Amino acid sequence: MAQLIQNKKVLRDVEVLEHVEAGIELKGYEVKSIRAGNGSLDGAYIVVRAGEAFLVKMHIGPYQPKNQPENYDPEKTRKLLLSKKQIQELADGEKQKGLTIVPLSMYNKKGFIKVDCALVRGKKKGDKRESLKKKEAQKDMRRTLKREY
Repeated sequence: MAQLIQNKKVLRDVEVLEHVEAGIELKGYEVKSIRAGNGSLDGAYIVVRAGEAFLVKMHIGPYQPKNQPENYDPEKTRKLLLSKKQIQELADGEKQKGLTIVPLSMYNKKGFIKVDCALVRGKKKGDKRESLKKKEAQKDMRRTLKREY
C-alpha cells in the first residue's frame, strides 16, 4: 500500500472521529498524475448530495501539460465510490454541527487509487496546544531512551 498524497496540515488542526476508505472516479491521465505525485489535498473536503459523495477542491496537476485535453479542470469535483450504508453514515455525521468530512490521504491498494476519508471536528486553540505538548513529551522520551541504549 503505497502512500501517494497526504494531507498533513489537517491532522494538526482537527480531531478525527471516524475513518472511511473510498474509491475515486478518475480518468487515466489523472491516475498517472496522482501516481507521479502531482496532486494536493490542501483545502479539499467531501460533500454528500443526493445519495452520492463528492470530493471538492482537490487539485490534480497535469501529467503531461502539452498532452492534456483542452477543457481539463484540475480542481473539478470528483465522485467517491462508497456503499449506500457508508454514504448514509457520512451524511448523518455531516449534518451534526461542527463536523465535516475531509480526505486525509490517497494511496494505491491492489492497483486502485483509494482515498482515506475522515469525519472530523475542529480543535480549539487549547486542544492544539495540548496535542503539541504531548508530541514534545513523546519526542523527549524517545531521545532519552535512545541515549540510554
